[in-house]
Amino acid sequence: MYSVQDVRVDPVSRRAWRGQREIVLSRKEFDLVEALISRPGQVVTRDQLMREVWHTNFWTSSKTIDVHLGWVRRKLGDDTRNPSLITTIRGQGLRFESAQAGEHRSAG
Repeated sequence: MYSVQDVRVDPVSRRAWRGQREIVLSRKEFDLVEALISRPGQVVTRDQLMREVWHTNFWTSSKTIDVHLGWVRRKLGDDTRNPSLITTIRGQGLRFESAQAGEHRSAG
């Protein structure tokens, strides 16, 4: 089970929650969230996501990740214009934020 901020993901049952509300995700949406939430605070490259979620080393469409990411953000209730859960790091990849904006992050 992964738990970051108020999002929980159970890879065994393939279920996800935001707070107390269960979030229904498609297979690819779940795989995308799991790939990101399993590395909180770390940047995951688009190449890594294509390999891990879509099981391919080549791009079938440059918008594949963006489209699925938009669906995931909406389902999680994350602001698509100013996301606090999954952040796009321009030119690098995506990051599941380990703390909410303004929340103190302790070192160590």
